[in-house]
Order: sequence, then structure tokens, then C-alpha cells
Amino acid sequence: MKRVKIGVFASFLLLSASATWADHAAPTYRKDIAPLWAQKCKKCHGADAPGLAEFDANKDKYAMMNKGPRMDSYPHLIQFVGWPDSGALMRRLDDGKNTKSGKPGNMYTHLGADDEERQKNLALFKAWVGEGGWVLKKFPDLTREDLGKMHVNE
Repeated sequence: MKRVKIGVFASFLLLSASATWADHAAPTYRKDIAPLWAQKCKKCHGADAPGLAEFDANKDKYAMMNKGPRMDSYPHLIQFVGWPDSGALMRRLDDGKNTKSGKPGNMYTHLGADDEERQKNLALFKAWVGEGGWVLKKFPDLTREDLGKMHVNE
């Protein structure tokens, strides 16, 4: 009888630990970022948006059309985290708490209807990319150590 009780208790502990670990698992693009992105960013950065090079060549044209560079897939979005436009994603989404000026990025307001929702969604992006001042750096300023801190799981 004691073995059954201990076995049931051990199973309960394992299940509890597994559930807790799963709740804290690192976010992934497919599970967490893509759905949020589709809800908040797709309108301006979807499949009909220009690629990064085209956008950079015609920024004024696309600004008048309310279009930003295309970010509708993992490879497109990663360009704005790692390379070639390192840190752009987080500079645009930042709430201003990580900058000298204290001003939020130009896309921060699009993260939610109110500050609570924006902070929640920003926290998800931070958990996906990683945290620290390195996430806002441009490529020439990134160190090898910085690059090793990137999470961005697909």
C-alpha cells in the first residue's frame, strides 16, 4: 500500500514539475510570435509589403502607403533581429526604458490597445529575442558574445 501511495505522489510531482517547466518554456516563432505578429503587424508588414532592400530604396513611397518592410515569415523577421538590419525589431518595439532618450520605438503603440497589453506583448518579444542592451544594437556594434545571446527559436 505504501508503494502505491509513494508512486502516486511521485507521479503527481513529476506531472507538476512538467507543467511548470512547460509554462516557462522559451517562446518560439511558430507557437508565440507568429500569432501575435499576425494580429498586430500583418496589416503593414505582410506578404504584400516590400522586401527590406526595396523598402530601404523607397521609404517615403512606402510610408505614404502605410507599408513597412515585409516580416511575414521567420526568415523575413529574423533580418530585423540578427542581420542585415540588426536590432531594428526591438528598437521599433522598445518602450523607451532601454534608450538614452526614453522615447518608445515607433511601433511600440501597435503592440496593444493599452499599456498593459503592450507591456505583455513586448515581454513576449523580449523573451523570444533575448534581453539586454545588445538587442537594440546595429550589426557593426554587436560582439560575438552579443550574437551568442540571441534566442529566436523557430
